[in-house]
Amino acid sequence: IDTIPVWDAMKREDECFLCALERKTELGEAERYLGASVMEPDVRIRVNSQGFCKKHHGMLFSMSNRLGHALMLESHMIEIRERVAKASAAMQKQTALLKNAGLGDRLNGKAKGATAEIVKQARELSELGSTCLMCATIEENMGRYYHTFFHLYQNDSDFRARFTRSKGVCLPHMGKLLETAAEELSPKELGEFADTLIRLQQENFDRIQ
Repeated sequence: IDTIPVWDAMKREDECFLCALERKTELGEAERYLGASVMEPDVRIRVNSQGFCKKHHGMLFSMSNRLGHALMLESHMIEIRERVAKASAAMQKQTALLKNAGLGDRLNGKAKGATAEIVKQARELSELGSTCLMCATIEENMGRYYHTFFHLYQNDSDFRARFTRSKGVCLPHMGKLLETAAEELSPKELGEFADTLIRLQQENFDRIQ
C-alpha cells in the first residue's frame, strides 16, 4: 500500500514526481485539519502548541471551512498569549535591574546575567513563530516516501527503468534523495544511483533551458 502513491506520482511524468507527492500530501493535511479533526482534543493540543506557518495559514484560510480555521486560531492564540506573558514576566524581572544598573552591577556580572536572560526569552519568542504542524507532518510523510522510493528502486525493475527515463527531480528533492541514498544503498549502488540522477538533471536542465 505504501508504494502506490510513489508509483502513481512517477506515472504522472511531472517535472518532479516528489513535488507532486508533496503537494498531494499537503492538500490532504489541509483537508484533515479542517475536517472532523478540528474537534479532536489531541489534534487541537498539537495545533495549539505548534500552530501553522504563514503559507499554511493562507492555504487553510482559502479553503471552505473558515469556521474550523477560526476555532483553531482562537485556541492557538490563547496558548500563545500565555507563553508570551510568561516570557514577558521573566524579562521584566530583569528590566528594572538593567534600567538602574550602576558600575558595580556591570562589574559583578548582574547586568550581564540580566541581558543573557532577556536574550534567552527573546529566542523563545522567536521560536513561537517558527513552528508549523503541517510542515512537520509533511516532512515526516516525505521521509517515508524517500525510503519507499529506494525500496522500489532496489526491488522493482519496472520502477527503476521508469525512473531512469524520467525528468528527474527538482534540486531540493535531488539533495534529499542523495542523502537518503547514502543510508539505503551500498557504496556501489550509491555510485550508480548518483550517476543516474546527475545525468537526468543535466539532460533536463538542457531541455528546460
